[in-house]
Amino acid sequence: MVVLIDTFSPNGSGSPPSYRKFLRSTWGWTFVLTGSFVVLLSFSACRSISLTLRHLSRMALSGVLWWGCRRLVTLLEDAAGACYEPLDQTKASCLKANMTWRGYEVSQETLILCLCCLLIVEELSVFGRHLEHEKRLHRPPSAPLRVLFLLCVLLLFIWMVLLLCMLAYFPAWPSQQLGGALGYLGWRGLYQGWYRLAPSHWSPGLPGDDRKDHMGFF
Repeated sequence: MVVLIDTFSPNGSGSPPSYRKFLRSTWGWTFVLTGSFVVLLSFSACRSISLTLRHLSRMALSGVLWWGCRRLVTLLEDAAGACYEPLDQTKASCLKANMTWRGYEVSQETLILCLCCLLIVEELSVFGRHLEHEKRLHRPPSAPLRVLFLLCVLLLFIWMVLLLCMLAYFPAWPSQQLGGALGYLGWRGLYQGWYRLAPSHWSPGLPGDDRKDHMGFF
């Protein structure tokens, strides 16, 4: 637990390489496992490559959202903060030179963890309906699909534990509040907003949604 917590500390021995490495890998693990689950579930339910790719596009759009948020947050931090050394004009170069950065910050770690947790929950929410559908057809769901579901649940648990450890042992207010709020707003804008729109708005649809006949495919 000490090693786990130290990974999150901006001043700990695990930083900055392992700290930033974890930040980069969070979305990678989420995309690989959850994306694989989405592909396998969608194809086994609708047997359509086009619809499977449409559902997978939700993961790609979430990745674009995460990349955009990182860029925006970095630009805002550079514009709103300052380093004691005038030559260091960005936060990254300032911290790399072991200087002190002063300014407003948004916790990108909290942002990505909140976004990934909400995304995983949303994508896994249709698995119960899929099981009911398979049960009515008197056929069990495939073993790879069950394994992927369990791996996604395990990943969700890991992200939640890491988020709670970071909030409990290294509170940084209001940076973490802002990061969590951005992650929540990003999820809400996609899954509670855009994905509920008609296909004419280039919406990939919600999990379990087949817009071709305006019916759920489960």
